[in-house]
Amino acid sequence: MKKTILLILAMAFMSFNALAQKINWITLEEAVDLQNKEPKKIMMDAYTNWCGPCKMLDKNTFQKKEVVDYVNEHYYAVKFNAEGDEMINFNGQEFSNPNYNPALANRRNSAHELSRFFKIQAYPTIVFLDEKANLIFPLTGYKTPSQIELYLKMFKKDDHKILDTQEKFNEYFRAFKSEFKD
Repeated sequence: MKKTILLILAMAFMSFNALAQKINWITLEEAVDLQNKEPKKIMMDAYTNWCGPCKMLDKNTFQKKEVVDYVNEHYYAVKFNAEGDEMINFNGQEFSNPNYNPALANRRNSAHELSRFFKIQAYPTIVFLDEKANLIFPLTGYKTPSQIELYLKMFKKDDHKILDTQEKFNEYFRAFKSEFKD
């Protein structure tokens, strides 16, 4: 009886931990609405269903405790299927995917209009927006926790505003000490 109770408690604790280590993904519309109440930057994961590096980003980076905690505290996190068919209202405009083909839902499809708006050309791309939903930077490609940490912290602190040359960015990059584990 005691072993059964301990096993149930252990399973409940592991379930709670698994739930606690998830990024709070919301829609872009929800993020913009929340910005009006509590200004925060937006981190948008632009992915596709067929993209292997997108799945690796989800599994290896977006489930790491340090990344989850930092993103949930400092950003509104948005998941966006960059080749999906959802209608999105952003900046007073409606964005859709008029050439979307449902038969290609899990293969290459046409790019969503919002993808073009943010100049997304590869997947995954992590789009960073400021507290007024203006584009800061589209970060292309798979990133490990320590690689994404640099950008999460740089944009959070607005350090990017003083990095107006490649040399300044290189110096910032060399001086950055990662705290996230890969």
